[in-house]
Amino acid sequence: MSASGSGRIALFIDGANLHATARTLGFDMDYRRLLAEFRSRGAVLRAFYYTTTIEDLEFSSVRPLLDWLDYNGYSVVTRPAKEFVDASGRRKLKGSISIDLTIDAMEIAPHVEEIVLFSGDGDFRPMVEAVQRRGVRVSVVSTISSQPPMVADELRRQADVFIDLKDLQSKVGRDPAERAAREPGERAPRLREA
Repeated sequence: MSASGSGRIALFIDGANLHATARTLGFDMDYRRLLAEFRSRGAVLRAFYYTTTIEDLEFSSVRPLLDWLDYNGYSVVTRPAKEFVDASGRRKLKGSISIDLTIDAMEIAPHVEEIVLFSGDGDFRPMVEAVQRRGVRVSVVSTISSQPPMVADELRRQADVFIDLKDLQSKVGRDPAERAAREPGERAPRLREA
């Protein structure tokens, strides 16, 4: 990371993955503090937040968070989840933001010195490698502090810098005392499976 705080940075947040990682570590993300932390490290050109949504977004529990993010410095990218019936007859939801995130990262790469990827998904390893070939440093934020680790080994190894979310908790986590008094729009996202 740029110690001088002068490099251009783009943040790419895999919403469901970051939420699951923070939950595994026992805390809630404070997205205002997260943005402030990375703005202190460089010029944040864009902060993208990706998530899949259920079809009836108006009544989704994630809607207040997405609205808050959209009004507070994040570019929110949503992809509708598709409903299907699995082999045992259970209704399931499936959705992926990987392609959207990858395309956006490739498009912004010529304009930044660093991309910070908030995900542990190994499917992003080829994207990280491609961005690095364009001269962009890639930091991956996830955790190895859980059992099993929330980050794929191949993604962690490909990254220029690996940042354990546990080490950022004091800077980007919500104060537990604030949980009861949190603003409605700052709820952590919950994805439902039918």
